Amino acid sequence: MHLIFERMAELSKSDDMIRVNATLDISVAALQAVVHNAKEKVGKDARGVYRVDTYEKLGEMISKFLEEKDFLSYAQDIENFD
Repeated sequence: MHLIFERMAELSKSDDMIRVNATLDISVAALQAVVHNAKEKVGKDARGVYRVDTYEKLGEMISKFLEEKDFLSYAQDIENFD
C-alpha cells in the first residue's frame, strides 16, 4: 500500500491515469452481458473460437464507465465515504 502512495506523489498532473487492480462486486448479469457482448462484437474466427480477452474487456468497460460518470467528483465528495 505504501508503494501506491509513493507512486501517487510522483504523478505530475491530477488527470494522469494509473492502473489499479481492485476487487469489486458486480452482478452476475452484468458480467454475463460483458462476456456476451464482447464475443458478439469480435465474432468467431475461422476455427469457431472467440478471440477476445473478456477480463481485459471488463476492465476497459469499468474504466470507461468511471470516466464518463465522473468518478473523480464522486471520490472527492466526503459524503460518499460511509
